[in-house]
Amino acid sequence: FDLLSPARAWCQAAAQKLPGGIGSKLCGRLQSLYETMTFLQEVVDILLAYITESFDRETKVIDFHYPNELLQRNNWELQDEPETLDDILISCRATLKYAIKTAHPRYFNQLSTGLDMVGLAADWLTSTANTNMFTYEVAPVFVLLEYVTLKKMREIIGWEDGRGDGIFSPGGAISNMYAMLLARFKMFPEVKEKGMSSVPRLAAFTSEHSHFSIKKGAAALGIGTESVICIKADESGKMIPADLERKILEAKQKGFVPFFVSATAGTTVYGAFDPLIAISDICKKYQVWFHVDGAWGGSLIMSRMHKWKLDGVERSVLKLTWNPHKMMAVPLQCSALLVREEGLMQNCNQMHACYLFQQDKHYDLSYDTGDKALQCGRHVDIFKLWLMWRAKGTIGFEAQIDKCLELSEYLYNKIKDREGYEMVFNGKPQHTNVCFWYLPPGMRYMEDKEEKKKRLHKVSICPHYVSFTRNKMAVL
Repeated sequence: FDLLSPARAWCQAAAQKLPGGIGSKLCGRLQSLYETMTFLQEVVDILLAYITESFDRETKVIDFHYPNELLQRNNWELQDEPETLDDILISCRATLKYAIKTAHPRYFNQLSTGLDMVGLAADWLTSTANTNMFTYEVAPVFVLLEYVTLKKMREIIGWEDGRGDGIFSPGGAISNMYAMLLARFKMFPEVKEKGMSSVPRLAAFTSEHSHFSIKKGAAALGIGTESVICIKADESGKMIPADLERKILEAKQKGFVPFFVSATAGTTVYGAFDPLIAISDICKKYQVWFHVDGAWGGSLIMSRMHKWKLDGVERSVLKLTWNPHKMMAVPLQCSALLVREEGLMQNCNQMHACYLFQQDKHYDLSYDTGDKALQCGRHVDIFKLWLMWRAKGTIGFEAQIDKCLELSEYLYNKIKDREGYEMVFNGKPQHTNVCFWYLPPGMRYMEDKEEKKKRLHKVSICPHYVSFTRNKMAVL
């Protein structure tokens, strides 16, 4: 059935009756509108087919090809002349054909898995709105949703009345860099205008099991990776507070100024939670700013059963990184930096761009968040988290997190005494990470430990770890 037939007939009649070519122009616009709606409907059909296929256990997780093969398999080059909408649809299908189905039940990789339908719908709506988070003027609802959500997150942490500040940034690495930037400014505000030459040599401290973003942030901020001092961890991957205190004293003796300690709540490999209370006491003793990188484990604070692992996070003198796109399964990307001190981000980052942040607007200017961010253009990451929170409620996220940790303990109990498997460290996993070695049959009874270790590293350069996100496993 041709939906255009009645429209064409009407257009032909209108073209004859309306003067000055108005009917022809109107018909052209109707034709364009129809083509646009048809194109978008076909895109939605492609997406829905991909989602259905992703949830089918019988389908492949990936149609894998090496980079050179994939480059040759399709014409990915950009052309001078435009393509037709039919060609664009072919490109959409090809892109998804070779994409990894991260929502597939058999997709076991990384810390962000699954596909939440409400989160997906929120992402579609966000792209449709296509706005920027820098002012209330251009993103009124999204700015308010960021405000109420960050306040709720601060309340859950335990900061009085949810007071403080915060922002959503492009991932935990950037949130951690923000934290280091704020700590430096808090101690030496002159660095904003005069640069690193105006301050003494700084020292930051973090666990040897911490995320690489701490060193990367130090490099980006001109502090230098050599100024990031790694603290020893115990067998289970937790920072040793006594070593932290010793190295703070050593740094001071060498002329460094300790300004930043980053504890980790959920390390990437072991899933370890540093002893936050003991670390907080040391930071207070030596007047060093205390940050908690909870990108991976911060969401456990929503679980009444497991939030004790973050005891002391409410003491965080400055800030907390928390990534809902991990344990809460919010679609990528969604990372929050929560700051205890109101006004600190604004004072550190604002540049008073009068063409954006006019002071005579007719609303509360605190809702113009752009000047406290490093970015000018900032993507709307808040809506998917807010909408999922509305759909699940806090108790829904809690149940999801509890189930993931229950699954990790189940796997641990299944493999800890199984032949051919060896746990990386003794004891139950602290988070959803279950770390183990797989021992091939020919290596299981080797007495020479060094030779065994050497051969094992040829099989796998690092221990396997299984991480449960959104009620399924992710294996690295």
